[in-house]
Amino acid sequence: MTSLPVRTARWSARHPWTAIAGWFAFVILCLGVGITVGTNQATSVDFRVGEAGRAEAMAAEGGLERRPTEQILIRSRADGLPLDTDRAGAAARDITERMRALPEVDTVAEPVRSRDGNVLMVSVVMHGPELEGRKNVVPLLEQTAAVGAAHPGLIVEETGSPAISKGVNDQRDEDLALSERITLPVTLITLLLVFGSVVMAAVPLLLALSSIAAALGLSMAASHLLPDAGVGTNMILLVGLAVGVDYTLFYLKREREERARARGTLSSEALVELAAATAGRAIVVSGLAVIVSTATLYLATDVIFSSLATGTILVVAVAVVSSLTVLPALLVKIGQRAERRAARTAERRAHRAEARAERRARSGKPARAPRRRDRAGHHGAYREDRPGRLTGALLKPARTRPVLTLCLSVLLLLGLAAPALGLKLVDPGRDTFSRDIPAVQVYDRLNAAFPELSSQHRVTVRAAGPDRTADVHRALTDLGRRTQGDPLFAANAEPRILTSVDGRISVLEVAVAHTATSKEAGDSLTRLRQVHLPAALGRVTGIESAVSGDVARGRDYVDHENAKLPLVLGFLLLVTFLMTLWAFRSVVIALLGVVLNLLSAGAALGALVAVFQGTWAEGVLGFDSLGAIASRVPLFLFVILFGLSMDYQVFVVSRIKEAMDGGMSARRAVLDGIERSAKVVTSAAVVMVTVFGAFVALHLTEMKQMGFCLALAVLLDAVVVRLMVLPALLLLLGERAWNPLRRSRRTAPAPGPVADPATGPAGRTVGNVG
Repeated sequence: MTSLPVRTARWSARHPWTAIAGWFAFVILCLGVGITVGTNQATSVDFRVGEAGRAEAMAAEGGLERRPTEQILIRSRADGLPLDTDRAGAAARDITERMRALPEVDTVAEPVRSRDGNVLMVSVVMHGPELEGRKNVVPLLEQTAAVGAAHPGLIVEETGSPAISKGVNDQRDEDLALSERITLPVTLITLLLVFGSVVMAAVPLLLALSSIAAALGLSMAASHLLPDAGVGTNMILLVGLAVGVDYTLFYLKREREERARARGTLSSEALVELAAATAGRAIVVSGLAVIVSTATLYLATDVIFSSLATGTILVVAVAVVSSLTVLPALLVKIGQRAERRAARTAERRAHRAEARAERRARSGKPARAPRRRDRAGHHGAYREDRPGRLTGALLKPARTRPVLTLCLSVLLLLGLAAPALGLKLVDPGRDTFSRDIPAVQVYDRLNAAFPELSSQHRVTVRAAGPDRTADVHRALTDLGRRTQGDPLFAANAEPRILTSVDGRISVLEVAVAHTATSKEAGDSLTRLRQVHLPAALGRVTGIESAVSGDVARGRDYVDHENAKLPLVLGFLLLVTFLMTLWAFRSVVIALLGVVLNLLSAGAALGALVAVFQGTWAEGVLGFDSLGAIASRVPLFLFVILFGLSMDYQVFVVSRIKEAMDGGMSARRAVLDGIERSAKVVTSAAVVMVTVFGAFVALHLTEMKQMGFCLALAVLLDAVVVRLMVLPALLLLLGERAWNPLRRSRRTAPAPGPVADPATGPAGRTVGNVG
């Protein structure tokens, strides 16, 4: 493994301009291919799970699938005043004529008046599948706005799944732009503080952004194998900036450290090789860990998780490649430029010293002894990676009282994790979106005026043949009567039965006067599936039935995820253990990696439940509590956090191993490795916390929850786990944690010297880091 980063770095160092040009050509090629082939968006078929999915598949077989529908509301401009019937009628006729003239529209229903008479509604059914509506809804919104302008005495507004989806996408785009405006300056400032050089600070950002661009292009091409659910881009931006900067930061810091140690005796090419043998390997192992961990999301057999996994895997893989190829080339060119500048400066000083010596000789004064100057050609000031006061203070308890530190730290993490025992999950839908979206505001007014439209159950029945159509129709009619007599259902909405052309497929639509995420709506689904449906259809033979709709989709999706959770987490723990065992060849270290990752992820999840499942933090973080956590968040967070935690695990433990390879005792190696890695781990954590924390400012509650949990987990991992729990454990275990490593080191051949292309074999060897 060590040889691959070294060979790659050696080639890039010797052909820097080729490597740089090749990298940017690769980025342009990826973008070009992606734009050419476009994105293959997921369809309704890709989202089907559980009983609701079976019902939708049967309905689609008979041409009875749900269609994209918009509702146009017409109401008085003055609140509290009754609606003018004549004006509202004229506006309804105007909107009907305009909508029917649009090619995107299939049918326009007759206007319906609300029970209080203050709102007139016109329903518009669009052509195409349900999810296609958001792409074609803009002409409808334009006509609605035109009618509103033509009737100034009225308010004419539009809502519906297509309009809401478009509003959510627009808001998400604005939020992502805001997060970029926050994270990029903070990241740049952090890197400036770390390196003290604008050029060196710009390198991580340049590589991270170029990696994101390449991954975006690759994700478009990959969507033709695995459809994109619309979340892959968000994940590429979220993870790409974090790991792209982190990997580059690890490499840069190690190259700077080697340069400081060499004191001008090694060329830039040799320094890059030394950095590749240590930090380069750590980057490869970290990247593979994130990729393998994220790949477990495919086991969820869910299009959304597959999109998240694909985006994360692509951007991490590209970031690793950039760190191993173009980064060494950039460092060589920057180093050579700094060396030439240092050489010219030294030459000028030598000339000035000779001139001063000649003047002193002519004046008869004795010559001064030359002062020693250390000019190693540093590109930016370098300070040895020793911990600052804060880091030293955090590390001191583990060094002096490891048992007490371990107990208190673990208790803290377990205390934070405790609220996770009360975790409740909900599938995010229209009822959970930000109320700043105009279409969502209209949706609330629609539910208030027409509560029977709040949510709907769809009972789908497939008969063996058309000869059963009459029996099915009678049974569904009976089912409709049963629901009308149940207070959990909308009493004022007449159930509707739809039948396919061949008579084999029938759908009963039943209205519920409660939002899809409410307890009452959930209870109505349970009553329908367990009581009313068996009573009405139980005696009809030769049929297959299933229930779909707004409520069933959400419940079945959550049930599907809960069923997959043990499988995904089991494989996640296994691959994390195996990856750590492969990287460090120690069973104890591998077990510690799994346990520590569970602690940090569990603590972050518990804090997430405490903050977002209640209402006390709504004003602080700017969200409306769902009373639950978005169903996709916990599984996604465990997978991503396990992968990202490996970054710090690999980097810190690698430094400890290097120290032990150099002959240090286990105790001294632990303290030395953690002290030397503390600064870069802290800097990397600041970048990650900034990137993830910026998502807390977004409007979408699901993204807020993800950003909060990721940022907190990284912070806990970098501070509590890596500076308190890990050193305390390793100090207590001593040599026992490394026994397999000790045996492998005694039998492994010693590594050879690194050859400097300019000066010949170097006096230092590349330490065995794996």
